Amino acid sequence: MQEAVLHPPRTLLEVFKMLPEGTCAEIIDNSLYMSPSPTLDHQDISTGLSSQIYLYVVKKKLGKVFGAPLDVYLSKINVFQPDIIFVSNQNEAILKKDGIYGAPDLIVEVLSPGTKKLDLTKKKDAYEKAGVKEYWVVDPETQEAIGFRLLKGKYQEFKRQQNKVSLLLLKRTFKF
Repeated sequence: MQEAVLHPPRTLLEVFKMLPEGTCAEIIDNSLYMSPSPTLDHQDISTGLSSQIYLYVVKKKLGKVFGAPLDVYLSKINVFQPDIIFVSNQNEAILKKDGIYGAPDLIVEVLSPGTKKLDLTKKKDAYEKAGVKEYWVVDPETQEAIGFRLLKGKYQEFKRQQNKVSLLLLKRTFKF
């Protein structure tokens, strides 16, 4: 029986897949970004919102809700770990054992000081290009939430509000 020949990783994606499970790392435009654990405020908002959304989606049997860390493979050069992910029943084919391969229906990012700029620029652009239908960013410092919806392949801001997200896809508002 021949042994498998191990070779050094050839791509950033191969390096990424070799990281220890649970590592806070993302590939953004083919660059590796690592960050420390989120702040308490970040976790409080993320956990609270994801719990509410999860309970609603399960009750209504609308699909699946996941929280970070979970790898979302949008492309070979963009692999993210969004804070909250919703995949509708109609889109469940993108769910695989080791992550999500393709565009989830909804993503919520809770901003952190170290990732705020990326969440509002490069990651937002990648979500738009991949076809994520609804994207929200929540700022723990200001308690502001900004919602974007995909129209004709481009994000348009549709909502800016305090202490809540009004999700179009779920036709429901959740407070944080």
